[in-house]
Amino acid sequence: MSAKNSLENALKQAMRDKDEVKRNSLRLALSSIKLAEVDAGKELDDLAVFSLLQKEIKTKEETIAEAIKGGRNEMVAAIEPEIEFLKEFLPKELSDEELSTLVNTTIQETGAQSIKEMGKVMKIAIEKAAGRASNDRISKMVKEILTADKN
Repeated sequence: MSAKNSLENALKQAMRDKDEVKRNSLRLALSSIKLAEVDAGKELDDLAVFSLLQKEIKTKEETIAEAIKGGRNEMVAAIEPEIEFLKEFLPKELSDEELSTLVNTTIQETGAQSIKEMGKVMKIAIEKAAGRASNDRISKMVKEILTADKN
């Protein structure tokens, strides 16, 4: 079953269960997916769906950070369950060691020597990670390794 189908089935179940938090989170995620599909002119694969879910989670985490700064603890309490629920649809996150191995292998395969070649490494590393690490984590790891090799 595709990631999108899993989300749609979970939405139906949330509606049956009258769970507003899950229902609203899923509707927002599915609307983002449908918008991206319209823009792309085709149905998204699981990797693209995972990327959109990670983007939704990142947005919610940024909202939490702002809410904490503003002392809006009730808002934080409302958003945290949404984040945890959406994370259930993502593949198991890579550990730092696994991600480091993946990035090092990709750097060796591409023959990248400097930070200037980061884009080439990122493209392949993101594909290999297949949604198991956020693009931010991958980017940070690639930068660390490419700049460490210089020193």
